[in-house]
Amino acid sequence: MGIFSLKKNKKFGYTPRYYKGEGSPYELKHKFDDYRQTVGNNRGLKTKVNNALEDYKNNPDTMGANKRVLIIVGILILIFLIIIDFDLSIFFSKP
Repeated sequence: MGIFSLKKNKKFGYTPRYYKGEGSPYELKHKFDDYRQTVGNNRGLKTKVNNALEDYKNNPDTMGANKRVLIIVGILILIFLIIIDFDLSIFFSKP
């Protein structure tokens, strides 16, 4: 029955020649994973939302980012209103 038996998988213990670092050289890791709480083993929606809110509260640049986002959204809305020829004179009073 040697003809019909399956071949055994070969395992290779390959290690890179010039790698002398810690951990696995094949591990894909993002740059800021060590500083975030939102990555990792987050099981459940409640845990994910709580971690995202904590990360958002503890981030020192949240106010600058919020201001920047509001300015960009305002400019995009203004451009959209100009493109559709919305009459902007209703916002300004005439003496």
